[in-house]
Amino acid sequence: MQNKIHVRKQDTVMVISGKDKGKIGEVVSVLPKTNKVLVKGVNLITKHQKPSKENMQGGIVHKEAPIYSSKVMLYCTKCKSVTRISHKLLDDGTKVRVCKKCGETF
Repeated sequence: MQNKIHVRKQDTVMVISGKDKGKIGEVVSVLPKTNKVLVKGVNLITKHQKPSKENMQGGIVHKEAPIYSSKVMLYCTKCKSVTRISHKLLDDGTKVRVCKKCGETF
């Protein structure tokens, strides 16, 4: 069973709890089975890799690890703050996400 996650790929989000609290980044991928998201520049881990065909040198690599989606909140670039979203129906019948604070569409 897959869970519904409130953010989508390429959304700008802010981390609201944990060691990276206050960091802003873009969602790289959404993992609905585990209820996690991968955010660019957040939750960096150090991985020791053996040499391989792709990485001849090997060594220590820094990369992002997924975090729970409940730890991130959508960031509105217009009002420069985190916000909740509401849904609005347009005249042509499409549903869009709208910032609760300033009314900007996502």
